[in-house]
Amino acid sequence: MRHRIAVVGGGPGGLTCARVLHRLGHPVAVLERDPARDARPPGGMLDLHEGLGQRALEKAGLLTEFRALARPEAQAMRILDTDGTVLRDWRPRPDDRSNPEIDRGQLRDLLLGPLDVRWGRHVTDVLPEPPDGTRVRFADGREETFDLVVGADGARSRVRPALSPTTPHYTGVTLVETSLDDVDARHPDLARLVGDGSMAVYGVNRGLVAQRNSGGHVKVYAQFRVPPEWHAELAATGTEAVRSRLLAMFDGWAAPVLDLLRRGTAFVSRPIHVLPVAHTWTHVPGVTLLGDAAHLMPPLGAGANLAMLEGAELAESVAAASGPEALDEAVRAYEERMWARAGRLAEITTAGLERLVSPDPAEAIALFDEVQPS
Repeated sequence: MRHRIAVVGGGPGGLTCARVLHRLGHPVAVLERDPARDARPPGGMLDLHEGLGQRALEKAGLLTEFRALARPEAQAMRILDTDGTVLRDWRPRPDDRSNPEIDRGQLRDLLLGPLDVRWGRHVTDVLPEPPDGTRVRFADGREETFDLVVGADGARSRVRPALSPTTPHYTGVTLVETSLDDVDARHPDLARLVGDGSMAVYGVNRGLVAQRNSGGHVKVYAQFRVPPEWHAELAATGTEAVRSRLLAMFDGWAAPVLDLLRRGTAFVSRPIHVLPVAHTWTHVPGVTLLGDAAHLMPPLGAGANLAMLEGAELAESVAAASGPEALDEAVRAYEERMWARAGRLAEITTAGLERLVSPDPAEAIALFDEVQPS
């Protein structure tokens, strides 16, 4: 029996779910709000863990292709003091593929493959109507009914309200992102500073992280604690005003470190929001969630990995379900597994954010000492 399945959202988790369903011969509709695959920048890098994201790609039959694109050398991590002194310098072994990095754009294209994504499908409401299915309403007034709607549509999910009234809350920590292009040719000093992977500097309640992407592109993230109204104030200023504000915030740090901000291009503010650590809901037939829609947590390497594995596991369970009752039982069992695993990782990442943006910078270094290989 082939169920009518819709995946709302074309991020890593949603596309992995759809790709595994496709591999198993099950039709699936991917509903994506963006009008085209290149409608907006795909973002920076992702490190895919062996037991999470890489396992999901194996289920999708894409692990070999991933390894051809991934950058194991980008697992390198360097931590500097605010005066520029190198405190830690971890470099991966040549055969270490435990957490290789890949550009989000490359991962998206890999997962898209043969999938037929319905671009420009802006979902506004999801209305479970058992036993007839779940009705999806679009911004253009159209409606369509499915046996199962999978909400993989991120922090501002339009699917989540069908299951839970809970909304994300601000953590008090904000990232401001900028970037450098063609860094090896145009900024060789900063290329050496960042190295092959990531570089981080931690101070009192703030930090500065630079991450090398492919093609000589470097993403830079300033992170700090500010009240929520800070974002509205920032939105009213121009690029140079933001740059000046950030440089004042990190005043006294080593000049090469501050050059990451001085030479950055546009600045984008990203306040970090999360869902409660133990976010669950009463099961509703015909609709479920995965990834940030289900368990938005601090961006410390777990979110996308978790979403991908959830998508792959849900797809396998759905494809194996032989009828409506079996489908509902499969989704209910998936949710129980997902809540337990996501709850554990949400606790870890929430505690990690508190240590990375802390009154005591030594806490950030201690956290890395715990997770990096000796």
